[in-house]
Amino acid sequence: MGWFGSAPRWDEVTYWALDLETGGLSARSDPILAVGMVPIRGGTIRLGESYSTLVRPPRHMAIDPGSVRAHQLVPAELEDAPRLPDVLPEVDRRLREGVLLVHHQLIDVAFLKRAYERVGLRWPAPRVVDTVDLLVRAARRARFATPHAPDDLPPLKLPDARAAHGLPEYQAHDALTDAVSAAELFLVLRARLGVRTLRDLR
Repeated sequence: MGWFGSAPRWDEVTYWALDLETGGLSARSDPILAVGMVPIRGGTIRLGESYSTLVRPPRHMAIDPGSVRAHQLVPAELEDAPRLPDVLPEVDRRLREGVLLVHHQLIDVAFLKRAYERVGLRWPAPRVVDTVDLLVRAARRARFATPHAPDDLPPLKLPDARAAHGLPEYQAHDALTDAVSAAELFLVLRARLGVRTLRDLR
């Protein structure tokens, strides 16, 4: 039956909000440099259970200078960080607990899948909830209620989306902060869309 066959209430499921900082935009050739994860249990963000770490990239994988301008992580900061084979089991243990929550799965999930390949772990294929998808759904619902409203996409960048939904500004491009930011945005969008069961997030 899977997640959707049993249709648990949305708040009966554990969500692990995740964000990655990477050395570029290519999952094939760029390394993961930082991981941030925070759970939502019973509809509440559990900051005390958060997980975050820097990741030391392999020597053969260069860091794109453009990414450094975004996240401010320079190679010297990563020299003493754990390597991906040590970090990924911690990520995997959490992913197997429930639903993966991300902002823009085309990036984060692609990097995760590639990381699993590199380390030789089996991808757990978690259910993924993407706050970008929820933003688009909320905008479509608003246009349905107001047919003459502009047919533009809503702000999709995480800081802009948060601002549009009345959430405070946080420093961007820190993996754990961005994971918390996505978790808070999810809770707002969940309420706005009237999501009652996990099936409603499909």
